[in-house]
Amino acid sequence: MSLIEESSHLKAILHSKRANIYYLEHCRVLVHGGRVEYLTQDQDKQAYWNIPIANTTVILLGTGTSITQAAVRMLAAAGVMIGFCGGGGTPLFAASEVEWLSPQSEYRPTEYVQNWLSFWGEPDKRLKAAKLMQIHRVEYLKAIWQKETLFHEYGIYVDDHQMETTLRRLTNELNDADSTQTLLQIEARATKAIYAYVASSIDYGEFTRDQAGSDWANIFLNHGNYLAYGLAASALWVLGIPHGFAVMHGKTRRGALVFDVADLVKDAIVLPTAFICALRGDREQEFRDTVVGLLTNHKALDRMIESLKTICTEFGNP
Repeated sequence: MSLIEESSHLKAILHSKRANIYYLEHCRVLVHGGRVEYLTQDQDKQAYWNIPIANTTVILLGTGTSITQAAVRMLAAAGVMIGFCGGGGTPLFAASEVEWLSPQSEYRPTEYVQNWLSFWGEPDKRLKAAKLMQIHRVEYLKAIWQKETLFHEYGIYVDDHQMETTLRRLTNELNDADSTQTLLQIEARATKAIYAYVASSIDYGEFTRDQAGSDWANIFLNHGNYLAYGLAASALWVLGIPHGFAVMHGKTRRGALVFDVADLVKDAIVLPTAFICALRGDREQEFRDTVVGLLTNHKALDRMIESLKTICTEFGNP
């Protein structure tokens, strides 16, 4: 089988339909028996575990990991995003971000990158695109919170007066915003209000968002956000849009568009799930299983891709 035929075969499952996100630590990722596997060492015993790469979107490599060139080749052929991170899926250093390795030997249509770049250089259109992405964020939150039974079990409802007021104010402020800096301020206020609502609804107690915090809510938020970043990176890779052409977050940061796209699902899924799992006393593996299940069930990657396509269609000029 040629390299092109192999790549086509491994991409038979659309990225938006793939089921797996992996976080690995203290292991070696390699090719064994013609498959990508990770090797673990327990005292004197070694074990190989298969990674179904054709059904995987993201692999996060945490502390104590290594990966071979052959494994990277096969992951690239399958279109799997690879990230290096610290323990628990979060950066080893607070100021750093996951470094994504995106396969470069691809023959993909340039329709979306051409559309994106056609409006990106115009500040007015870029601001409108940022507003639309934030509106999609609100719509997605409403759609999920209306039907997710896990959230309802813990008293989290989108039609509570406090949340209705927050979302109504957020929508009005988004429409009136006249700069990306204003949008960032609006986003920060709204997210803080959602933190307060969720913490109050589940009787979590006092909470302060701190990326370096050692409490489980902050740890789970960091972990879940990096899973969202992985999905966002995958969505951008599928459409061929470079990560550096952000519409809202720091446009001098190479991966800023990943943050823009990840925002579509962070408040809707990651935030409430982090609080619920912290309250239940879940371990990190249990939190990871829960949040990945919700991201899959609510078609988070589909939503990201469709949002990006809509922005390209509305503001692009190929």
